[in-house]
Amino acid sequence: MPKPVIKIKNIAFVASEHQDAQEAVKRLIARYGNTAPENADAIVALGGDGLMLQTLHAHMGHHTPIYGMHRGSVGFLMNDYSEDNLPERLGAAKTSVIHPLRMKVRGQDGKVENALAINEIALFRASYQAAKLRLYVDGMMRMEEMICDGVLVATPAGSTAYNHSAYGPIIPINAQLLALTPISPFRPRRWRGALLPNSAKVRVEVLEPDKRPVNAVADHTEFQSVLDVEVEQDGTIDLYMMFDSDHALEERILAEQFRF
Repeated sequence: MPKPVIKIKNIAFVASEHQDAQEAVKRLIARYGNTAPENADAIVALGGDGLMLQTLHAHMGHHTPIYGMHRGSVGFLMNDYSEDNLPERLGAAKTSVIHPLRMKVRGQDGKVENALAINEIALFRASYQAAKLRLYVDGMMRMEEMICDGVLVATPAGSTAYNHSAYGPIIPINAQLLALTPISPFRPRRWRGALLPNSAKVRVEVLEPDKRPVNAVADHTEFQSVLDVEVEQDGTIDLYMMFDSDHALEERILAEQFRF
């Protein structure tokens, strides 16, 4: 039985600064109008994955679904671009619900700050020397010392991004898992990370922070010279991403695992 088409009347458009995106948004607004995001049935983001992340962050907690169309460079989270029958296309789209990661970071100045990430939270060495890190999961020390360029925690939606480049596992979008992935590990050299339940609380302690400074990044929010970082999924925040039924995120993530 075919899926019923939801009526989409009011569309809000956002676009990256890329020339193709700017030209496209003008044509689409002329054709379909432009509604304020708070009054829209759907938000259409024109650009690449970076714009999709920015749009999700900007409208976090608004419960408005976001549909990306590829008019940028990297577009794994985006649908193919087409200007025709957009309301019908949005109405027939499949919606994936994702939850962000919440990071609590303590700096060397003692200040505690928080940030949210949709893709991943990562710690990186901030000098020529490798970082020394200690890893805890749910309060239990799992690795006393890791010497590396860094470590990251990725969501299923972010598992195909930097996590995958760091040889971390690709996670199906509906899997209740997080990826804990080392970045260029030196000791232990052969540790490739772990899959954790999405209820897990990860804590990373920076060893020798004065000698080996470390920065922490939640998507595009960076904190310098951190002492320790706590990461957990925030299940109270729902984010809605729309994909064409023949281009669903679940299938794209599955297919990515069989690429060479």
